[in-house]
Formats: sequence, C-alpha cells, structure tokens
Amino acid sequence: MFVAAATACSEPSAQAETPGLAPRGTTLTTVQPTRQDLANKVSLSGKVTINPVFGIVAPAAGQVRYLDVEAPRRTPTRPTWVASVWATGKVHRIEVPAGAVFAGRLVDNGSTVTAGMPIVSAKKVGYALVADIDGEQAYKISDALTTVQAQIKSGPGPFPCKVLGTIAALPAGTIPNPPPAEPSAGPSGQPSAQLSAPPVLQPQPNQQERPEPSEATGMRLVCTAPANVKLINGASATIEVVTARAKKALVLPVEAVAGGQGRGKVDVVNPDGIRETRDVVLGLSDGKVVQIKSGLTGDETVAVPGPNLPPAKPGGEGSSAAPMGEK
Repeated sequence: MFVAAATACSEPSAQAETPGLAPRGTTLTTVQPTRQDLANKVSLSGKVTINPVFGIVAPAAGQVRYLDVEAPRRTPTRPTWVASVWATGKVHRIEVPAGAVFAGRLVDNGSTVTAGMPIVSAKKVGYALVADIDGEQAYKISDALTTVQAQIKSGPGPFPCKVLGTIAALPAGTIPNPPPAEPSAGPSGQPSAQLSAPPVLQPQPNQQERPEPSEATGMRLVCTAPANVKLINGASATIEVVTARAKKALVLPVEAVAGGQGRGKVDVVNPDGIRETRDVVLGLSDGKVVQIKSGLTGDETVAVPGPNLPPAKPGGEGSSAAPMGEK
C-alpha cells in the first residue's frame, strides 16, 4: 500500500508544467490579413537654424563652368544663375533659389562632375530647420525627400517642410579672388598711383560685394517651413521623412511574421486546426503591421505568434531569426 501511494503521488509531478506558460508552438490567437494604406517613415532630430548652408548638385554629368557672382545688396527674390554644366553639347544652368545667396564653389572651375554631385553651396537667408543624418539614414531617404513633415517641440506643427538642395556632406566653399585691377597711366605715361597722394585705407567696392565662403558641413537635411509658421532660432524639432508608401497593402501584425529583410514565414491555420508554415515576401512596415507582398491571398487564418525559425547550424551554416514582434 505504501508503494502504491508513493507512486500515485509521484505521477502528477512528472506531468506538471510551468504555470502560466503555454507549451511551445501553441496557437494563442489567430488573425486574418487586412488591407490598409502603409508608409515607411524616418524620424530625424533637428533644430531651427538661422542662415543655414545647403548644397546644389549637378543635374547631369559634364564639365562645370562658374560665373563670377557678387554678393547681392538685398535678399534675392529671383533665382541667381551661378554656374553651368556642359554635357554632350547641352548646357544645364545651376541656380541658387530665391531667398538664398551664393556661398561658394565646391569644385574647381572646369572640373568634370557626375550627376548628383554637390558643386555649389548656398546660404538660406532667414530661418530653416536643419537635421543631421548618418550614412544609414542617408541611403534610406536620399530618393524620398518629396514628403517631409516637421514638428517644433512644444510649438507649431506638424507642417510640410520644403527641402533645400542635397543631403550630402559639403566641403568648404571657395570664392575666387577678383583679378587685379590694371593701373591706369597718367599724362606723363607713369601709373596714376605714383602721381596721387597715398590712398586712404578704405574697403574697395569689389571687396564689399564679394560673398563670404561657406564652411564644410556634414550630411544634413535642410528644409523651410510655411511663412505662417513662427520659428525661434535654436528650437528643437522632429523632421519626419516618408520614404515609401503602399496603397491598400495586405498586412499582418508583426507578431504573426517571422523573418525580415524582404523574406519571412507565417503559420497558416487550416480548417482542421493544423498549422502550415508558408514563405511570404515582405514589404513595408510601420512597426505594428508588415506588408505581405506575396505568399498569401488574404483569405487565410494566421496564427499568432508566428513560427519559430530553426537555430543556426554549427559552422555558420543557416541562419536564425525570431518573429518580427519578438526582441
């Protein structure tokens, strides 16, 4: 009897499981794919800055020829023609936009340049929003600068922000020295400078009208707010760039998908309750849902959480990844 009692007491403990945790692979819930508009966004930290420098790029590959540009007496209300790029017999004008002034040449006159290469620096007159960016962010947003929103911390926003120039880092701009003035001859054939009194030390007109060269900058985004938005120099801001959009995309919660970088797996629950793992092609994600570009029709029932991918094999073969919703 004692042995039987001991056996009866020991059997439940052998089958006991950790309270509160379901066995691995248990389907906790299910979802069905839905359709919604989706956008990828990159958020940048910036500040309101006065008179920021931005770069203007070559529109085509060719040879750059600069014009002699004098500093304007007032803020330009029209674009300023500062250079040309000659490409296969066609001339591309390089202009500093209205509201900005020429700030320097970024390559030597006559240089052969490539399309998209910064060749002129310009200075925005007045306020703009400036956000420093790193290389990874630069590649994400380089082709997606048409939709930019900004929000001033504890201030106005969100509002559309118009991007100025390129996001590429700029070298220091240069302003060429004006050619020396030829001395004019006096009545006796001697230079007039020898016949006149010593000159008064005053700035020469051409020195007053020469622009100030720009300093080097890192990679950054410069954009301007609408005229009715009040800006304060130095105020912190968040600048959001929409890098991609998808209309009526087929999406699933990120917790239902394993994998990333365009490829993933999901567990489809069949009518008989059996889970079937399927490969899917992934698209955009906003952190909550992820786009399913192919692999599902939209009528399936999908298990949450997603499948557990196998661990990496010894020797570096294979790979492992957790569901997108897991860390």
